[in-house]
This record gives sequence, C-alpha cells and structure tokens, in this order.
Amino acid sequence: MTISDWLIDVALLLVVFRQLREERLTLRTVLLPLALITWAGTAYLHDIPTAGNDLVLIGAFAGTGVALGLAGGAITRVRYADGHIRVKATVGAAALWVVSMGFRLGFAVWSSHPSGGASVARFSADHDITGGQAWVAALVLMAFGEVVFRLGVIVVRGLRNRAHHQPAPVSTLARAGAAKGAS
Repeated sequence: MTISDWLIDVALLLVVFRQLREERLTLRTVLLPLALITWAGTAYLHDIPTAGNDLVLIGAFAGTGVALGLAGGAITRVRYADGHIRVKATVGAAALWVVSMGFRLGFAVWSSHPSGGASVARFSADHDITGGQAWVAALVLMAFGEVVFRLGVIVVRGLRNRAHHQPAPVSTLARAGAAKGAS
C-alpha cells in the first residue's frame, strides 16, 4: 500500500469521526465523502472484470456496502433545529464505518503479503475469480455503496424532517378565500 492509500483511508475514517459531534448537513458535508470515493475510483477502478465469477464477487461486496450504508444512515441521528438539518453519527454508525473501513484496509494489507496473496490466489482459482482487478473492483464498489447509500439515507431523512417542521405553503386560493372572508 502506498502513502496515498493510507491517507485516503484515514481521511474517510475522519469524515465519520468528525460527525460524532453534531454538525449541520451542508453541501460540503455531502460532497467531501463523495469527492474522496471519486478519487479512489479514479485511482483504483480501471475496469470491472466480468469473466468467471468476478461479477458475483463484485456484487456481493457492493451489496454488503449498500447494506452497511443503509444501516449507517438509518442509525445516524438526523434532526431539524434552528432552521438547519443537523446530523450526528451514533457510536453504532461510527462502528459500522470503522469495521467496514478496517476490513478493506486489513484485506489490502493482508493480500499484499506473500501468505495473504497466496490465500487470495488460491481462493480465486477455486472460485473462478479471474484476477486481482476483480478484488479491487469489489472493494472499491463496496466503499462506493456504503458512502452513497449512507449519505442518501441521511439527506432524505434530513429533508423529510425539515419538511415536517416547516409550515405548509398557503395556496393562492386559500389566501384569496381568507381575504374575501375578512371583507
């Protein structure tokens, strides 16, 4: 693993740790994690192999990421206060993120060592995984699924919460009727 690999993993961990204290949901809150995974995608995701059981592996990892993202978004605290959507990662949401990031980081470190690389190669041969790029795509798309779905759930929950707390707009007909009744 390169120094940039370590830095991107640490940056993604810090994104959630920063949310352990409540903060406003802003465009920056949403764009920062998306920018980090976009960078990771351009750096690592050169193609998505489709031979053998590559798509099964990729789908399983991506689906796991989506499930983790949905769960993390669901257990993140989202509220509307003082005219702003506020989010706070719960200990459970942070734990999900740390476990998934730790898994990806641990797998990358383990598979880069001779014994881990041999185990991955043996598993790949036994299960018709065609090469290392399938593993890379699986891990990157797992992170994409987690980040995108976690953010999606948080944003949707925040917008629903805000809509619930804002007064309903008064239609033109209702204003006209109120004005007519006052005269």
